[in-house]
Amino acid sequence: MNGRWDVAALRAGGSVSLVFAVPFSIAASWAGDRGSSTLAIWLVLGAIGGFGLGAGCGAWVQRVGMPLTHGLVSATGTYLAAQAVFVTIKVVTGGSVGWFGILFNLSVVSLVGILGGMLGRRLRNRGVLPSTERVGL
Repeated sequence: MNGRWDVAALRAGGSVSLVFAVPFSIAASWAGDRGSSTLAIWLVLGAIGGFGLGAGCGAWVQRVGMPLTHGLVSATGTYLAAQAVFVTIKVVTGGSVGWFGILFNLSVVSLVGILGGMLGRRLRNRGVLPSTERVGL
């Protein structure tokens, strides 16, 4: 822990987001490029769920009393890092970058990050703690 931030919690939330959301994001982009908008929508919803799961994990694992902030940073930080890679690939390959779409999706991921933070806070308040914090195990 580093004062205000529980780096281990941010790493955990970001890792969960990376594993669950980013593959859905890549698949949604692929489906959208091939004209399968219905499939792309479902995959985007899967990515949103993955970012929410990561946010909830970051909020639940943190130990500094800031679950909403940790949820928000876990989700948006992972989203922005992944988008930096995707934008770089698009620019290098000569593709066009949809900046409005990136910003719109960032607002959705931010909302999901806060909702995941609320979920993590609720779990902690109800006494559901990560295994690393349980007494007697």
